[in-house]
Amino acid sequence: MDKARDTAARILNEVNENGAYANVALAKYLRRFPLSDQDRRFVTELVYGAVKAGGTLDWILRRYVNRPLKKIPPMVRQILRLGIYQLFYLDRVPASAVCNTAVDLAKKYSHAGTAKFVNAVLRTAVREPERAAFPQGKGHAAEGLALSSQHPYWLVKHWIKQFGFEETQRLCAFDNEQPVLSVRTNTLKTNREALMQKLCEGGAEAEPSCWTPEGIRIYAHGALDELAPLQQGFCQVQDESSMLVAHVLDPQPGEFVIDCCSAPGGKTTHIAALMQDRGHILAGDVFDHKLERIRENAVRLGIQSIETKRIDAREIGRMYPAQADRVLVDAPCSGLGVLRRKPDARWKKTAEEIAGLPNLQKEILNSAAHAVKPGGVLVYSTCTIEPEENQSVAETFLRNHSEYVLETAGQFLPCQKRDEAMVQLFPQRDGTDGFFIARFRRSLSDAAR
Repeated sequence: MDKARDTAARILNEVNENGAYANVALAKYLRRFPLSDQDRRFVTELVYGAVKAGGTLDWILRRYVNRPLKKIPPMVRQILRLGIYQLFYLDRVPASAVCNTAVDLAKKYSHAGTAKFVNAVLRTAVREPERAAFPQGKGHAAEGLALSSQHPYWLVKHWIKQFGFEETQRLCAFDNEQPVLSVRTNTLKTNREALMQKLCEGGAEAEPSCWTPEGIRIYAHGALDELAPLQQGFCQVQDESSMLVAHVLDPQPGEFVIDCCSAPGGKTTHIAALMQDRGHILAGDVFDHKLERIRENAVRLGIQSIETKRIDAREIGRMYPAQADRVLVDAPCSGLGVLRRKPDARWKKTAEEIAGLPNLQKEILNSAAHAVKPGGVLVYSTCTIEPEENQSVAETFLRNHSEYVLETAGQFLPCQKRDEAMVQLFPQRDGTDGFFIARFRRSLSDAAR
């Protein structure tokens, strides 16, 4: 039995049938089952590749299967997806090896009849790849782009309406790039130059970020569990665009700061570093296991100023009326700016789900507004590129809260100032994760409303 493909099929089943996150399921299985380094790399490639290609793989499968995919047993579906992925996207894997190992796996998880079915499907795909040619020509451009770029058709059509066809091509291409690991220097323990030296001494290839003074981009590294500066608390994994948020908030030592939706704590711990770990930071979230991640990060980074609390962000204003110097609302969002880092997310989103998010975002922002002291600062951020979740939410907030004024968030960026009142980073334009940041200030003369 091929242990690597067997492990990959089981992980795919966790992701596709049980809703597990690909990175979490992958890490769990790689810890549980002893595999060679080569097999671990192959499993990782198979899982991330097949998850990212999800809907496209199913479209290809339908060209060779004469029954609804839902009628196929779950593990057999994963075996077929893995087989199709290898045949169409991994040129170096011999077709015979793909078919033979898939048949062996089908025998393990089903019966001889199913194994014959799997063999017939994959052998036909080898003989007749033209069946799976993507549609082209007039009237099929959006569908062809969706399939070839491994994105949902509805999302590609939506982006074409928003950006145009060519820019949507660039956005989809960016989502499919291998993301660069970026880390934020923990300035409570070291500085960027010293950290870069430690990383290079450990065999990593790194360069300073052009977006933030603490950021480092790492192009080559070993397993994160073995990256000593990370484990020793000298840095925190965080995307460059995410690092901008705390700078726009601009917290000062000694202040009381609330981070409403704080898990897993990247921005929270950055706020603490900018405050020199002096003051009080309340980190809220609705899930205990997420709060535990914040506490773990704080301990590793040597931070004392963070208090975690299980709290619904929609209750922040009632619980802490006009008490905070600064409040950050890094709101739950569609995450369409970070699809490069989350290969499974693109297939789990729906247009209906996204359409309902602005109501929640407005509720949280409205509540947070009441927690800010007169003269204090409120920052709203998301990791999406959707105007309905970003500019529209901010504009509605301003219409309903005359006690707040919009400040020029772009002037608070640490390295690349912008004239934008609301900062919107686009992956295809800025080369970072998509991010939105707006900064509001409450009037000094305002009484709590």
